Amino acid sequence: MLSATLRSGLSGYEIGARIRALRLKKKMGLVELGRHTGLSPALLSKIERGRLFPTLPTLLRIALVFSVGLDFFFAGAREKPLLAVVRKAQRVKLPDQAGSRDVAYRFESLDYPATERRFNSYYADFFPVAADKVRVHAHPGVEFLYVLQGALGVRVGGEEHALRRVDALSFDSSVPHGYRRQGRAACSAIVVTTA
Repeated sequence: MLSATLRSGLSGYEIGARIRALRLKKKMGLVELGRHTGLSPALLSKIERGRLFPTLPTLLRIALVFSVGLDFFFAGAREKPLLAVVRKAQRVKLPDQAGSRDVAYRFESLDYPATERRFNSYYADFFPVAADKVRVHAHPGVEFLYVLQGALGVRVGGEEHALRRVDALSFDSSVPHGYRRQGRAACSAIVVTTA
């Protein structure tokens, strides 16, 4: 079962409508398309109506019948101007370590549906962690952090930087870095990384 977030993201490609348009252009019924693909007409109908999203192998079987590549079903998304609205309830949540009870932060993606983006933006909540328990990580690019509330320690390389509300920090994110909330007050920030 797909989450509402995944369903919404896949719906934007209108794969079912594209398959239906190809089928009608060839004056082909669902039964005939089923014979060519080895898929049942009922399954094809669900795909065309957007009730079911095909796997890539299934989509390739359909694409081969119409002599199109997989890019045919995804290229249209690039023709539209970039616009992505992310509601609070739809944010994809990313803890620093999935399944861990000792979580130092949780990032929520603010721009995951935007295609071909040049940066990634997150809303982040930080939790208390002992200074010697800060988990560091590194990734290519640069990172920008703006503290919305509370106090935050950001370790970059061997140095920790203390940030307070409305402070900002930019750094080379290929240098190992980690975060920890300082004090008892809630701490949150906007974090932007290059993609």
